[in-house]
Amino acid sequence: MIDADTFYNYQAPANSLAGKIILVTGAGDGVGRAASLAYAEAGATVILMGRTQSKLEQVYDAIEAAGYAKPAIVPFNFEGAAEQDYIEIKNVLATEFNQLDGLLHNAAELGPCTPLVNYSLSYWHKLMQVNVTAPFILTKTLLPMLQESDNGSIVFTGSSVSTKGKAYWGAYSASKGALENLMQVLADELDGTSNVRTNSINPGPVRTRMRASVCPAEDPATVATPESIMNQYLFLMNADSIGISGQQFNAQKS
Repeated sequence: MIDADTFYNYQAPANSLAGKIILVTGAGDGVGRAASLAYAEAGATVILMGRTQSKLEQVYDAIEAAGYAKPAIVPFNFEGAAEQDYIEIKNVLATEFNQLDGLLHNAAELGPCTPLVNYSLSYWHKLMQVNVTAPFILTKTLLPMLQESDNGSIVFTGSSVSTKGKAYWGAYSASKGALENLMQVLADELDGTSNVRTNSINPGPVRTRMRASVCPAEDPATVATPESIMNQYLFLMNADSIGISGQQFNAQKS
């Protein structure tokens, strides 16, 4: 286990992901966009997965303009996808790349901030599907490819409300708690039987559209940018974190 000070002050070596293939969900915006660019800068070929094609194309163009390895775009609607859709994605990745070294689960739905007594069943189902079921199916489907990597890594995006529920956060809080538990179950199952490690990282307050929708009165200048925490995301994806699994990290000091 890396100590907290070392983790917060970690500086990723140049080209620490050279030759790696990494899939990022929710790659079109916020933390997912920043992570995609950071992984590409570190030498990885990044597979950009998300719901909105235009946003993915913007990230694609930014990576290409910077001269990094040519990424790939995989438009995907987690809310409506069936298991066969995930299998088809795996088949495409196996054909086009023949390897997968990393998976960052970043896509998520926030849902309404309202008391549980007012929470609609339709929103509850939607958030559980996107925030929990989709990462489960994607991980299950792609795990055989990750296990062929010499040091595969799965990173789940956590939240402060994943370990302590908070009023009015409803299905988002419950789904993040379930996702944290899913990470721990997977890590325990893979312990000693696989070279794939799995961890979670709570980005904390970051300057994203999702946060702005929850905290409209907040001055964005007082909140960290997604880019400022990317060394922590690089650590969990590159070889420096080999041997660390089943852990929850906070990207920022509290």
